[in-house]
Amino acid sequence: METDPRGELQRSQDVECRSPTAGYPVRANVTECPPADWQCRGQGHPIRGALRLTDLLASIQWSYSVAGLLVGCLIGLTGVGGGSLMTPLLVLFFGVKPATAVGTDLLYASITKLVGTAVHGFKGTTDWRVVGLLALGSVPAALLTVGLIAHFDLQQSESTDDFITKLLGGILLLTSAGLVWRRHLTRQAKEWSVSQDASVRAPLTIAVGAALGVLVSLSSIGAGAIGVTALILLYPRLPIVRLVGSDIAHAVPLTMVAGLGHVMVGTVDMMMLISLLVGSVPGIIVGSWLSPVIPDKALRYLLAVTLAVVGLKLLVG
Repeated sequence: METDPRGELQRSQDVECRSPTAGYPVRANVTECPPADWQCRGQGHPIRGALRLTDLLASIQWSYSVAGLLVGCLIGLTGVGGGSLMTPLLVLFFGVKPATAVGTDLLYASITKLVGTAVHGFKGTTDWRVVGLLALGSVPAALLTVGLIAHFDLQQSESTDDFITKLLGGILLLTSAGLVWRRHLTRQAKEWSVSQDASVRAPLTIAVGAALGVLVSLSSIGAGAIGVTALILLYPRLPIVRLVGSDIAHAVPLTMVAGLGHVMVGTVDMMMLISLLVGSVPGIIVGSWLSPVIPDKALRYLLAVTLAVVGLKLLVG
């Protein structure tokens, strides 16, 4: 029997156990019986203990990391992808339960976009007043929505999974339309804003934030594409790159609050989260640095078509 130097875990190589919450393998040989929900192979019994770095590295699922890299780069370039691409990818291509995909993606998006916010902040492409107004509406709305999910134990319901899947499909179609018509919306918004009372923008921005808080908590989608589209309508004279930077910054507290709520109700896979972040952190750094210099028209249309196809797939099953 091998004792961990910190005294937190006794190990040997003749048993491998997997915690349902941690997700990583723990090798141990002890006299204590494991909890009933642990999955074990070999001789001996596991106990909870410290995770070795080698265990963590061996448990990273690199297919998730590649997906995180690609989506992270898209988030940095366009502000879109944290939920609108990652959650459907997890559900359709990796077979993840919808509620778990939403909860895990929320924390993934919050940490990924925190890195993107640092880059955009350094480059001066963030309007912090807009970020504050959005968060004033979205954070309380997210707390209320996740609280209702926990109170009524909705995360365990099959009907909830079906509702989330259909909601994802519908929001993806709206997101696709918003990407295609973004330039047209910008032109119309500039004409509309000539006679618009600037004093109504603040309460409208808070209201948009509240709507995003509900949508994001339920589906993990909306903070990016729908958020940017709404900001274009409210602030048409701000440069697109500044709106994208502001939207990414606002998504950090929103997705963090909603994600931590999902942790409390047990719909976050921590090992999947780590695997996604291994790819997404470098991805969003690259995308955020390139966003001011890369024309986004072709990228937007490609993304719009992809989201439309995925949205239809989710709606029709």
